[in-house]
Amino acid sequence: METKTSTVTKKPAKKKESKTAAPLKKSVKEKEAKKDLSKTYNEFKEFEGHQYTGMRVGRSHKWNYDQGEWKETKITPDLWEISYAVTKRRAGKAPEGSGVPVGTEYHWYILAHQNVRKLNANDYTTSLTGLKYKLAHKRADKDKWSATAKTQRKRLVKLMQELIAQLEKEPVPLEIEYNGEVYNGDAVPVSQTCHDGVFDELDITLNDQHLGIIKCTKGGWKMDGDHDQKFIDAIGEEIFYWYE
Repeated sequence: METKTSTVTKKPAKKKESKTAAPLKKSVKEKEAKKDLSKTYNEFKEFEGHQYTGMRVGRSHKWNYDQGEWKETKITPDLWEISYAVTKRRAGKAPEGSGVPVGTEYHWYILAHQNVRKLNANDYTTSLTGLKYKLAHKRADKDKWSATAKTQRKRLVKLMQELIAQLEKEPVPLEIEYNGEVYNGDAVPVSQTCHDGVFDELDITLNDQHLGIIKCTKGGWKMDGDHDQKFIDAIGEEIFYWYE
């Protein structure tokens, strides 16, 4: 090994240059990547014959919700009215130049499962999994929504009809043995994710417990929440064999 005294001549200058060159190249690449992200966010894309802008289908956001207020009123033995208000914050930062202008508004309709478990007299664990559907939006520089209330209701009716039609079909049957336990249940396909008769996303229930939506991605089978990946893979394999 060379001593430090031997590096105090001409060689250190070359080493110093090589060390600074890499970060410079990296920073240039990072800036270019950010420009690409902001450009691709706003450009027109196509999904099943329809044009759209915004985040590309298949990508995801992660949000952190502030302490919110959830109110509920019992209407019938099984029906409750709910309201929820909170500020959500992006986990991380949006690429510079991407996203919609400040002041843009959205109207979503959420179809979801809420699973809760009582821990003590005052506390419950709570998880929410499901789908949300955009009924309309209002641009920051406009006074009107993109769809009238009547059109929004029509869109909601169509969504409900599609959901009902899917629920009335026979789901994918599941029978899995994992870690010495047998799981029986089914997977209800999310109709909007169908490609060539195969569904990329399915709603999973095993042993009468709703687990959430499983997704077939390029990186394998994925589910949100605290689930054992090997267990998720076992569910995915069962679905895959059924479609073969």
